[in-house]
This record gives sequence, structure tokens and C-alpha cells, in this order.
Amino acid sequence: MRIIVVGAGLAAGTAVTELREQGYDGELVVFGSEIHPPYERPPLSKGYLLGNDPIENAFVHEAAWYAEHDVDLRTSTTVTAIDPGGHEITADGETFGYDKLLLATGAEPRRLRLADESGTPTAYLRTIEDSDRLKVAFAAGAKVGIIGAGWIGLEVAAAARIAGCEVTVFEQAELPLLAVLGPEVAQAFADLHRAHGVDLRLGVTVSADDLQPFDLVVVGIGAVPSTALAEAAGLAVDNGVLVNAQLQSSDPDIYAIGDIANELHPVLGRRIRVEHWDTAIEQGKTAAHNLLGAQEAYDRMPYFFTDQYDLGMEYVGSVGSDGYDRVDIEGDLHGSFQAYWVKDTHVVAAMQANDWDASDVIKESLGTSR
Repeated sequence: MRIIVVGAGLAAGTAVTELREQGYDGELVVFGSEIHPPYERPPLSKGYLLGNDPIENAFVHEAAWYAEHDVDLRTSTTVTAIDPGGHEITADGETFGYDKLLLATGAEPRRLRLADESGTPTAYLRTIEDSDRLKVAFAAGAKVGIIGAGWIGLEVAAAARIAGCEVTVFEQAELPLLAVLGPEVAQAFADLHRAHGVDLRLGVTVSADDLQPFDLVVVGIGAVPSTALAEAAGLAVDNGVLVNAQLQSSDPDIYAIGDIANELHPVLGRRIRVEHWDTAIEQGKTAAHNLLGAQEAYDRMPYFFTDQYDLGMEYVGSVGSDGYDRVDIEGDLHGSFQAYWVKDTHVVAAMQANDWDASDVIKESLGTSR
């Protein structure tokens, strides 16, 4: 049997590791457009960007691991077509047959033409090279403008301030992370960044003139799942590749994981696409099992974390489009606290900030009554 993996990020790296650990000894080919073997992306806006961690820590394995485990890793190689009927993919003009196919093509930063055409140097953050560019640019006294106050924007803002840059953040919403955290907890992140000297401009629309004073503009306005291959192949696509609870696409021999997978979640009872580290890892493991014949449902609740200045937090669960009735906050929003989002008397999401003894507490709170 031959399993082909398209994409060479964390989800792909985890999947091939699990396949070998589960005893699969058939052909295993991985195609990745980047020059690097699979690596984690969180360090690019956290430890590596801050200069605290070497890039080697981000790689799933040392490069030699793939050959040692008979994984045919083809970096700098882009898959250009999938033929589900013929069970073939095309890469660099060459055709490869497969028995099972795993899509892990990830997502790309959402572009902002206004910034790209402003004449001010503009950057996005997705790859090691992107992070390297930011590290060089983040010199003491440099003027850095950031568009978007989501997770990437705020983590980059923290790194830039720690490096001594003058930082301005532009955000259309009235608070950073408002759509994710709601006003009660989002205010804590606004206060955090202002306390560290960030010029946080909320409820604003950016113009090209606003960007002229900066040495560098970083755009962090979300990501778009890389679905072009899947769409061209005729797979069901809607904000990602539509997959069932087993991470199987509309074609029974093609699975999708990570940023690209829009899963019908068996616990939430609705579709969800999650662009976070934990999901890439755990979906990689589940997909590996199912590629080998299992029928495991991926029922893990979404989880993510962030580090900004002296604040570290973990969040688990999903509020969803129905929102929440209230959020219960225990502790000090400007220090150490726990937060519980409650809908119909049940906890649908929870987080801890600077309260690491509460990690298990918040995870176990999901679904409980309050």
C-alpha cells in the first residue's frame, strides 16, 4: 500500500510518525512546498521570534529521521493536481499513484492589498523565513505597525515591544480578541498591551496614510485554508475541506487534517475548523489510525495557548455561533485568573491565565453545570 501526504507541516509530521509507530511499513511519501522538514509554527511568533529558543526545537524530527524510517520526504516540491478517480497526484510534472491520500496543506495568511501597495515594507507571518525577517526588523527604536489584534498580531506586538520597538496595533473591533473571548476577558489583553507601551488603536479602519510612518507593517488579519487542490479535485469544500468525524473527505480514500479540515465535530454537533497546534497534532494521530483501517472519531475539544509578555494562558472548548449567557471570572483579570463561558447553565469554554495549577481544572469543567 502507498500512502501519500500532501503538505509537510506539523499535522503531516505527526501523522507519518504515528503511521510508523502503529506498525505501518508500506510506502509513505510526503510532499512539502517549503525547503524544511515538518515543523511547528507557534515558536515563529513566540520563543523563536523572541530569540529564546533555537529553530531546531520547532522541528518534528531531525531531517535524518525520515530516511531512517523509510519516509520519502520531498521538500521544495509542490503538488499541482489530484485525480481521485485515478488515485494519482501530480507533483513537479511527475505522477504518483496512491491507495490513501492525506491532505495537510494548511492555510495561508489573509492578504491586505492596502498594506501591500502602501509603499511601506509589509510582512506576514507563516514560515521560518517570515519569522527571521521579523527578528531582523525588530531592532530597538524601530517603528512597527501591526494590523489585526488577533493571536498572531498580539504575539508579534509583544515580541516587538520586548525587542525595544515602538509598536502601534490597529484593530477594527472595539477590543482585541473580541470575537474569541468576549468583552469581559478581551479587556484584559487590551490593558496588558497598553501597560507594556503598545499604542493600541481599537475600532478603527486603517488607511494607506496611517502606514507611512512605520519602518515595517505586519499584517495579521487571519488565515485562509489552502483548498485549491481539493476544489480542483472535486472534493466538498466550504471554509476548508469538509470531513466527517473520522476526518474523511467526500472521497473515502482522501482524508484532511489540521488548518484545512472543516470537521463535523461529534461532541459539538456542528462543523468547526481549528487553526491551532494541538489540533494539528491530535488530528494527525487520529487520521493515521483511520488510514490504517480504524474508524476513530476525532472528538477532542479545541485547545490553544498563548504567551505574551508575562502572561501565559490556555483555552479549551468552543463558544460557537450561539454565544454564551455569561462568563464567570475567578481571580484577578490583571494577574492570575480562570474564566468559564456558560451557555444554558453548562460550561462551553474555559481558560486559565497565569494559573498553571488550573490546567486540568479548566479541561474537566467542559460540559459541567455552573
